[in-house]
Amino acid sequence: MTASALVSDTAVAFTPRGPLSDAILRALTGSGADADHSALAVEAVAASGDLLRDDDVQLALFLLYASAYGSLPALDETLEWDPHLITTRRILEDAFERTLREVVPVPELPEASVDAVGRALFALAAADTGPSLSRYIAKKATREQAEEMLIQRSVYTLREADPHSWAIPRLEGRAKAALVEIQSDEYGGGRPHRVHQVLFAAAMRAAGLDDTYGAYVDDIPAITLASFNMMSMFGLNRRLVGAIVGHLAAYEMTSSIPCRLYADGLRRLGFDEQVAEYFAEHVEADAVHEQIAGRDLAGSLAEDHPELLEDIMFGAAACLTVDGWMGGHVLDAWTAGSSSLRRGVAS
Repeated sequence: MTASALVSDTAVAFTPRGPLSDAILRALTGSGADADHSALAVEAVAASGDLLRDDDVQLALFLLYASAYGSLPALDETLEWDPHLITTRRILEDAFERTLREVVPVPELPEASVDAVGRALFALAAADTGPSLSRYIAKKATREQAEEMLIQRSVYTLREADPHSWAIPRLEGRAKAALVEIQSDEYGGGRPHRVHQVLFAAAMRAAGLDDTYGAYVDDIPAITLASFNMMSMFGLNRRLVGAIVGHLAAYEMTSSIPCRLYADGLRRLGFDEQVAEYFAEHVEADAVHEQIAGRDLAGSLAEDHPELLEDIMFGAAACLTVDGWMGGHVLDAWTAGSSSLRRGVAS
């Protein structure tokens, strides 16, 4: 099999983006001979000029994480804990985390108390004044650009809340109770049809898009994969529990107003109300979640475990920084009159 060949699972097809992702894809699907994945990972990291925008590295990480989520049925479930693939994942994670810690600006650490951490996180979110993708959708976007926005979001949002749920067994006491309260809402509060993943899948269908998980992976740029991979890395590694908590706090604090703008833009463009409903659902919910995430979750975790404070602030800053770069990529492409996707809107 060559790097340009497709590996398919029903309607989903994946195309390798280099020798590393080619080898990982063939290994996870059992469709090729064994390769020295760890050596390829070392080579890919050494050769990369920008790890967050490296297609080969980010697709390889995405596939390795997808094996843990079980989100891509084509990947052999017996290989989830394959020691060679885990070694490869660790090589990529170490380089990815090191890069993030080098490039993400982290503010001065507050006092490790509920009130101080909450105020610091809200201040960090308020200082995030980068280009607004949601405002562009509300006022200027074309229908095709709105479809691209949905496709860009699909990598995470069809798995919404799952990366943060890895933290539940790693927490205790106040922080655990706060996270479960947030996640209960994310998963519909016991109503399967209100699970946010399900609402987003319905929105994609109503927009005429494919809601199969992974259907648009070939179209998703590396920086978007990096945003999701960052969540997965924070969530799957117990040593980074502070980072995933900080990430969720920042994510919730910057969701409510943008979701209102997204809903306004989708209605302006004449999309079915079911498309806007997903975003409308988050306007009120996330306004509540931001208080719980900032104070009851992140603040109480820092107060109970001051040694996690630095990672809490790092995770929050990484969320805002990387998602800002992802939004900037999209807006730069649209301003230049081109698609933000790797191949344009997928057929």
